[in-house]
Amino acid sequence: ADPSIHAVITTGGTGFYIRDSMPEAVNVLFDKSIDGFGEMFRLLSKDEIGMSTVQSRAVAGMANGTGIFCLPGSSGACRTGWTKILKDQFDSRTRPCNFVPHFLRTNPSHD
Repeated sequence: ADPSIHAVITTGGTGFYIRDSMPEAVNVLFDKSIDGFGEMFRLLSKDEIGMSTVQSRAVAGMANGTGIFCLPGSSGACRTGWTKILKDQFDSRTRPCNFVPHFLRTNPSHD
């Protein structure tokens, strides 16, 4: 709800264990999901961990003008998510597009 917060990154809770409930917890908050995030995360992870990537339930979406990105909890998964997806998408210089204008455009304090 804080208009100065544009993105939240969580780690852990995206697997199949009984305690893994991050996707269920955040999906209800999303105004719009960012389906390509989970799809791309799994595609990139396949090169690193093989078919075990199908167990990832990494998700992302926009909630009240804030991007929420849920990564698995392993350090390798966090590194993959940050270095291969988020770092460039959080940089306004990334072309042809990035998340930055979406955070600003959908944030009610910027309308």
